[in-house]
Amino acid sequence: MKYMKQTGIILGITFLGEIIHRIIPLPIPASIYGLIIMLLCLYSGVVKVEKVKETGIFLIDIMPLMFIPAGVGLITAWKELSRILVPVVIITVLTTVIVMVVTGKTAQAIMEKDKGDKVERK
Repeated sequence: MKYMKQTGIILGITFLGEIIHRIIPLPIPASIYGLIIMLLCLYSGVVKVEKVKETGIFLIDIMPLMFIPAGVGLITAWKELSRILVPVVIITVLTTVIVMVVTGKTAQAIMEKDKGDKVERK
């Protein structure tokens, strides 16, 4: 029953993201709205981490499985993709590097802030 409640919370927030996506005419995927809502709910305490933790861990564990349909889609669209392969590879490499740098800098900033907070508490 616990897993059904946790799944219900996650699906409810995902559904709310879908509704917001339909209402707001921005080119933002509904899943991003759902993630932002979940972040705000967790940060504000409306949803406690313990209320979704086990199902969240399960979903992260099966995440690689979710990429199989996308991989099959790439294989079936190979003729079209092969014509623009070089620009796609360049864009993919550049955006991957940018995401890695931004993520690393963000993590460093958070760790430095956390260190500063610990020093102040002592």
